[in-house]
Amino acid sequence: MSSKDVPQPSESELAEMDRDQLVKLGAALDGVEIVDYPEPWPVKGTRAEKRAERVIALWFTIAGLAGLAFVVLLCWPDVWKYRSPESGDTFWYDLYTPALGVTLGLAVLGLAIGILLYTKKFVPQELSVQERNDGAGEGSAEIDKQTIVAQLADSGSRSTIARRSVIKRSAALGGGALGLGLVALPVASFIKSPWKANNPADTLWHTPWAPEHAGDVVYLRRYTGKPHDIVLIRPEDLDAGGMETVFPFHESQRDDPEKLAATFNRSDTPVMLIRLRPEDVARVTKRAGQEDFNFGEYYAYSKICTHVGCPTSLYEQRTNRILCPCHQSQFDALHYGKPIFGPATRALPQLPITVNEEGYLVARSDFIEPVGPAFWERKS
Repeated sequence: MSSKDVPQPSESELAEMDRDQLVKLGAALDGVEIVDYPEPWPVKGTRAEKRAERVIALWFTIAGLAGLAFVVLLCWPDVWKYRSPESGDTFWYDLYTPALGVTLGLAVLGLAIGILLYTKKFVPQELSVQERNDGAGEGSAEIDKQTIVAQLADSGSRSTIARRSVIKRSAALGGGALGLGLVALPVASFIKSPWKANNPADTLWHTPWAPEHAGDVVYLRRYTGKPHDIVLIRPEDLDAGGMETVFPFHESQRDDPEKLAATFNRSDTPVMLIRLRPEDVARVTKRAGQEDFNFGEYYAYSKICTHVGCPTSLYEQRTNRILCPCHQSQFDALHYGKPIFGPATRALPQLPITVNEEGYLVARSDFIEPVGPAFWERKS
């Protein structure tokens, strides 16, 4: 039967119809012919039905417990607190990141399997035939609204979800725990206020390149792949046209493995040390107020892109361009790190450097502007 041949009931007749009648009317109005609508469990209360219900509840419970474990691990500082390899007490510390992945993955997997099993075991697998209808571009009539609500309610009733409290409670546990974990991730970033830090190096205005006290020397340090290696850089260590990523080193950190490793974990410490070729030195344009930030042909720029904070990891020797691989911003190393292509709008902050009496490259001070992308209080 075509939907055009279905008699239209009056509003009073529509109000008197029960759910089954509304379901049939809605299907007919949509041009749907239900060929087969079998009950998933024609005989109620069988062992197979109860077993399927318990299996689904088990998966939802696993999801809930895994989600709660993920939240506990995320908020338990004693687990993720740094452990030096030399301490011999790194077992739980080494397992921290894998444990986060396993618990979150198990929470998602358990919830997904539970939903799939419920759909397969308890949602009726109807067979219907429907003629296509675009509605002629008109909105839904009142009769369509009421019939679709009835059809949705009928689907829920036929799936027997209303009387399966074990599945509902375990699904709520699994979904709630997973949701709590997903909410905890972004919320955690707002827990620590950058403006209440006791150490100025922990605020957005400063970086670990700042001297810790009067007379403190901040060396340029090479990363060897081992966080506790201390390899300082001399000018002769870098070839003309070369680039190397360097990090700050304070003498006070020498016997502190935790601080030595923490330097590489901070997002504001990486700096690109570039040695220009002799033929390029004469083409340099320096930024006003930063004319003495370089040491000869050596220039140091923050490695954090001023667009959204990606690492500007690429340096093109021939064109002297610094490239960010995330969104293709390009900066001119000969023009105080000025952006010349892509979405970045601010130059890369330049670190003032020099060579000390021992012949090592050192930072003269911290950056004079915040590194990385913009934030509300930033004026540049």
